[in-house]
This record gives sequence, structure tokens and C-alpha cells, in this order.
Amino acid sequence: MTGSQLTIYATDQRQRIRHMSIVEWILDEARRIGIQGATVVEVAESVDAKGKYHAARFFELAEQSVAVTIIAVDADIDALLAKLDDGGVRLFYTRAPVEYGALGTDGAS
Repeated sequence: MTGSQLTIYATDQRQRIRHMSIVEWILDEARRIGIQGATVVEVAESVDAKGKYHAARFFELAEQSVAVTIIAVDADIDALLAKLDDGGVRLFYTRAPVEYGALGTDGAS
């Protein structure tokens, strides 16, 4: 299959949308669209688009940046981007065309 790989970078986990963390909100919007999978990676250190340094510290994990990667057909990625844009939160993202699929079988041997 072909589609897009979308990676959304969240640098402030303290932000809340509809009583959810920014990451929970992104994953919830993806699920509502019908996107079945996402990968969330916690980043040890980063610099945001404004040049602010973010790092995971024992006492301040809200400063830890997160990258949410989603791969889906282009129409679903377009719909997700529109929903996230309507949320009113500034998010940086990258999008790239990809070919994807699954290997192996679903059954146990």
C-alpha cells in the first residue's frame, strides 16, 4: 500500500485538550478517523521551532518532548491534519510518502 508517514512533535505535555494530554488527544483523533496504529516515542532532549531547549528531567517530565508517528492512506492523514489544525494547538509535523504493508501471518503456529 502507499500513503504517508506523519510525525507530530509535541514539546509541551502540560497542554490539555478536552481534558486529555496532547498525545492522548492526537491518538484519540487518529482513532476516530479510523487510523489503527501509531507509535509514540519519548525524546530525551530537543530544541523546538522557537529555539527553546526541552529535556526530560526527573522532576519535570512535562518538559519531555514526544514524537507521534502515524502511517496511513493519504485521505486519513489529510483528515487527521485537518482535525488537529482545528484543535487550535500549534504543532510541528513532518509528512513523507511511504510504501507500507505487513509481513508474516496473523495466526499462531
